Amino acid sequence: MNRAKPGQLDLPLRFRQEQAIGRAHLALEGRLVSYTIKRSLRRRAISILVDEEGLRVGAPWDATQTAIERLLRKHAEWVVRKLEEWQVRRTPARHWIDGEPLMLLGESFALKLVPDASVVRLHGAELLVGIAECGAVGVSRHVHEWVHAQALACFKERVEHYRRLLRVHPAPEVHLSSARTRWGSCHSSGRIHLNWRLIQMPVHLIDYVVAHEVAHLLEMNHSQRFWRTVGSLVPDYAARRKALRRDGHQYLLI
Repeated sequence: MNRAKPGQLDLPLRFRQEQAIGRAHLALEGRLVSYTIKRSLRRRAISILVDEEGLRVGAPWDATQTAIERLLRKHAEWVVRKLEEWQVRRTPARHWIDGEPLMLLGESFALKLVPDASVVRLHGAELLVGIAECGAVGVSRHVHEWVHAQALACFKERVEHYRRLLRVHPAPEVHLSSARTRWGSCHSSGRIHLNWRLIQMPVHLIDYVVAHEVAHLLEMNHSQRFWRTVGSLVPDYAARRKALRRDGHQYLLI
């Protein structure tokens, strides 16, 4: 009988039996593509998803590898195109050194490392960050903490602005999100979550996301009435939504 090693955390047996995750490779459009396969007893059809984590395939437990590869080859052009789009959108690697660019509200600033122990502040076109005995990891942490604080303050102000326009009471709670696939969400309990990365974008794009989520406080759906509510707050919301999808990645430097 096999026994778990001390300190080993095993998944419950039922969970292990209901899903399995693996890796595979396939030549598509002249290039070797790696992808993740997640098999589940609950899934009834094969699905394909491409996002910042790469190509992912969801499959029924008994789906054959041949069936998976047949579907991938059928959609090869789309898969490769999406992978290339995400490659362009991927946040560049950072080294946290002097001169690296940062974005705040659509404006570019240069990282400037200074000997002060605790300073993190804007000075003209530079973001001054103290590096006394903290190294690159410490610089990264200080910058992220500062950016998060700027994001929360900005988002609360913008939510309050649109909440007042719609005369929504009581005022919703505003929280930061680190979600990888959505910019914001609104809960029926009255909480709004907004992705902290949004603070790097121009205010007109931030306002589209905020107005969208505030409108959900009245309409927890995407009905015509919901979009009319969004339009009452941001009349050109369709253009802003298109710009967010098309250009948003350009501002995501961290």
